[in-house]
Amino acid sequence: MPGSGNIRFAALHDVELCTHAAVGERRAFGELVRRHGSSVRGLLRRMGAQPAEADDVAQDAFLTAFERISEFRGEGAFAGWIKRIAARLYLRRIQRERRVALFGDEPEGEGEAAPGDADAAIDLDEALKTLSPGERLCVSLCFGAGLSHGEAAEALNLPLGTVKSHVKRGLDKLRARLAPHEGAVLEGRRGNG
Repeated sequence: MPGSGNIRFAALHDVELCTHAAVGERRAFGELVRRHGSSVRGLLRRMGAQPAEADDVAQDAFLTAFERISEFRGEGAFAGWIKRIAARLYLRRIQRERRVALFGDEPEGEGEAAPGDADAAIDLDEALKTLSPGERLCVSLCFGAGLSHGEAAEALNLPLGTVKSHVKRGLDKLRARLAPHEGAVLEGRRGNG
C-alpha cells in the first residue's frame, strides 16, 4: 500500500483500519491512535491515574494493541477493546506498585461540595474523585472501559458481589453529586405525598 495518505485512512472505519494495521500499515494504526488516544487517557484519569501516568499507560496499551492487532475481530468497537487493554494494564500497574489502597472506605478527594450549591459547576471527573478508590475503579471499568461486572471482578481478583456493591454505591454517590437538585425535588415530593 505504498503511497497511501493519511487522508485516505481518516475516511476509513476502525475495523478497516485494524485490517490495514494487521498487514503492517503503520499509518492506519496511527489513525486509530489519533482517534482514540484522548478517550483512553481520559478513562485512565477517571480511574485515578495522574496525567503523566495516564500517558504512559495509554502508550503501553496502544503498543500492546499494535502487537495484538490481528486478534481484534471487529466483534465489538475498537474503542472498547483498547480501553479494556488500558484498564487492565493500569490495574496491573497499581497492584504491582501497591501504592493505592484500592478498597478503602474514604474517598481521595479533600471534601465534598455542598449538595445544594447551585453555583458549583460539577463535572464527571470531579465527581469521580469523591468516590473511594475501589468505587472509582469499579465504576470506571464497568462504564468507562465497558467491562461486565464479571470481567471487572476477574480483572480486580474480587468477588462479583463486591464489584457490584462498589458499582452500586459509586453510581448512587455520582447521581447524588451530579443531580443534587433532582434529589431535593424528589424528597420534597415524597414529603408532600
